[in-house]
Amino acid sequence: MKVVAGSASVELARELTRDLAASAGAGFIEVAYEKHPGGFPDGERYARLLGPVSGEHVVLVQTTHPDPMIVELFLLADAIRDAGARRLTAVVPYFGYGRQDKRFLDGEAVSAKTIAKHIAVDCDELLTMAIPANPEILKTFPLPTREVSGMPAIGRYLKSAKVDVILAPDEGALRLAKEASSVAGVPFDFLVKERIDSYTVKIEPKALAVRGKSVGIVDDVISTGGTIATAAKELKAQGARRVIAACVHGLFVDNAEKNLKGLDDVIATDTIQSPHTKVSVAPEFAAAIRALG
Repeated sequence: MKVVAGSASVELARELTRDLAASAGAGFIEVAYEKHPGGFPDGERYARLLGPVSGEHVVLVQTTHPDPMIVELFLLADAIRDAGARRLTAVVPYFGYGRQDKRFLDGEAVSAKTIAKHIAVDCDELLTMAIPANPEILKTFPLPTREVSGMPAIGRYLKSAKVDVILAPDEGALRLAKEASSVAGVPFDFLVKERIDSYTVKIEPKALAVRGKSVGIVDDVISTGGTIATAAKELKAQGARRVIAACVHGLFVDNAEKNLKGLDDVIATDTIQSPHTKVSVAPEFAAAIRALG
């Protein structure tokens, strides 16, 4: 087995290689990026495999965010197939363009299915994590696809951080809090959230036993940080001693860093590299790859 990293996911791919080395004899294939003689001053991507993959089961790891990373994924997948790989598994830790899972207006592109269709050209199966849209969309993809949970990794971190309770920012994310809490060994609950618009949320007061406690808030994505910041403010008002925010995908766009200043700690996994990346989901993806057989 060989592991190839797109430039958005090099650290995760290296961790995954280490996790797979004992059980699957995995090795890491280096890739040259944008080092073509003469270069591409117009910004086009360039990628070249620097090791053999003929006859191998290859795991290609690449988050499809931001947009150029999508092109890079397709270039690498094509190069791996052309180089003679017998099987190609795409690991897309953060599935960019996964939010639109249906057509709301005539003429709209269903972006999640569009990206999956192009991945299926060269790949045999797809593993992804915490897809933003309804996970049921995965059943419509034109290749076998599995959503791998990042909550065990989050739960392990929160256990080491000695949180007393784990909360979801709304009822829709309760399943995430439940899963993380089962690993951390602490109770779980949720906050009552009302979304006003794309940038504004309102957290309704809810009597929670958080006074004097260390609280972990878990979610699949932190984007602008508005929801988490509002939740943390409410928890502090109810007497929480410490509030930690933990997410699988840390986008941290717009005023996120400013919004999150009221948190005692903010952590994200390595599906997207950021200054808040403190947890690796490599063990979760390694287990899923071993289960492929």
